[in-house]
Amino acid sequence: MQTDALTLYKLIILFLLDKVDFPLTNAQISNFILDKEYTNYFSLQQCISELTEEEFMTVQTVGHSSLYQITPSGEETLSFFQNMISSAIQEEIVSYLKENKYSLRDESSILSEYHKTGKDEYTVSLRVMEKKNPIIDINLAVPTEEDASKICRNWRGQSQEIYSYVLSSLLKE
Repeated sequence: MQTDALTLYKLIILFLLDKVDFPLTNAQISNFILDKEYTNYFSLQQCISELTEEEFMTVQTVGHSSLYQITPSGEETLSFFQNMISSAIQEEIVSYLKENKYSLRDESSILSEYHKTGKDEYTVSLRVMEKKNPIIDINLAVPTEEDASKICRNWRGQSQEIYSYVLSSLLKE
């Protein structure tokens, strides 16, 4: 029975990833599945790990986030076994994604982190992803951890404006 349950959880994860055109973070996958009380955290993490090892999904670590996407073999597997996911669960997933698509996309596509690079220097890395590709990738050297942290906090709310400014400035004749 436990094996059947783990198989179902894996299929739910693949179905979730298949229904979006951007990567999802571990936290986003976990939040959905744990909120619906399909399984517990440890079983979920086991499924995520096994799906990655079996190459049914890929993981890319960006900053402190792990971003997951379904692979072609994951899509093929899902097409064979999708009928094992009840229509009620499929509808819950589709409804959840419809309601939260934009916030999920922003969460996984607007990334920031910083790390110490010298005695009085921090490097801040800022990135906006579109599908699998970065559309802007900025690294800044700043003198204090406070500045680095503040830049990271502000990036999410100002990234679009900054991207537009950079692009229009660089495209001027």
